Amino acid sequence: MVQPTYDSTPAVNGSLHGKADSGRRHLRHLFANSLARYYFLFSILALCLVLGLVIVFIGKTALLLLGQISMADFFLSFNWTPEEDKFGAAAFIVNTFSLTALTLLISVPVSVGMSVLTAEIAPVWLKRFIRPILDLLVGIPSIVYGYLGLTVLLPLLRRASGESLGDGLLAAALVLALMVLPTIARISDDAITAVPGKYRDAAYALGSTRLQVIMRVVLPAAGRGILAAVILGMTRAIGETMAVVMVIGNTSQLAKTLFTPASVLTSNIVMQISNVEFDSTWNYALHMMAFLLLLISFLLILVIRFLGRKRREG
Repeated sequence: MVQPTYDSTPAVNGSLHGKADSGRRHLRHLFANSLARYYFLFSILALCLVLGLVIVFIGKTALLLLGQISMADFFLSFNWTPEEDKFGAAAFIVNTFSLTALTLLISVPVSVGMSVLTAEIAPVWLKRFIRPILDLLVGIPSIVYGYLGLTVLLPLLRRASGESLGDGLLAAALVLALMVLPTIARISDDAITAVPGKYRDAAYALGSTRLQVIMRVVLPAAGRGILAAVILGMTRAIGETMAVVMVIGNTSQLAKTLFTPASVLTSNIVMQISNVEFDSTWNYALHMMAFLLLLISFLLILVIRFLGRKRREG
C-alpha cells in the first residue's frame, strides 16, 4: 500500500516568515525606545540649558551692580531716585512682601474653606460644578484680572473709601487674591481628598461630629499638602506683574497705608526696564531686583519639593 506524502514546505516557509516579522517588530520597538529615550534626554538638557542661561544672564548683569553701589545702600535704602544715582530698593522689597502677606491673608481662609466644602461637604453634583469652574479660573490670563480690577474694583474702592484714586496695596491684594484663590483651592482639595477614609471612620466611631472630624483629623492630615498649595500661591503672587501694574499705582515709595500708590519689584522692573541703557547702574539695579525675585522663587519651589517628599514619606 502506497503511503500518501505531504509537502511541509508551506508550513516551514510560514514559520520563517513569522520569525522574520517578529524580528522586524522587535527592531522597530528597540528603535522607538531608543529614539524616545534620546528625545527625553534632549528635552531635559534643553530645559536645563535654558534655565542655566536665564540664571547666568540675569545673575551676571545683576552682579555688575556690586562695582557701582554698596549692597547695604541697595537693600536698606528707601530712596529710589535713579536720576540722582540713588538706587535704594528697600521700599520695593517691603511692598512686595507686604502685598504677598495681605494677599495670602485674604485668599487662604477662603481657599481652604472652599476646598473643605468641595472635598468633604458638597454633594456630588455640586463638586462636579465647582471643580471645573476653579480649573477655568486658573487658566484666565492675569491681564484680564488686572483689567477687571482697573475698571470694576478701583471705582468701588474709591466710593467705599472716599479716596481720590483707590490704587494701592489693597486693590492689588484683592486682585491677586482672586488670581491665586483657584490654585490654592484646587491643590488643597486634592490634598484633603487624598486623606485615607479610615481616618474619618475612626473619628466617627469615637463619636466625633463632622466639624470635629474636619478640624481635628482631616485638615491636620492634609496639612503639608495645604501648605504646599499656599506656598505655590505665594510664588505666583510674588512674581505677578501685569495685574499688579494696572492697580497698584506704580509710584516709587513705601506704602504707608492700604490706599497709598506704591510699586513692588515686578511692577518697577516692567515700568522702567525699557527706558534705561543696558550699561548703566540703573539697568544693573533692575536686574538685581529680577535676580532677587528669581532666588525667592527657587527657594519657594525647594520648600514645595521638600514638603512633597515629606508628605510621601508620611
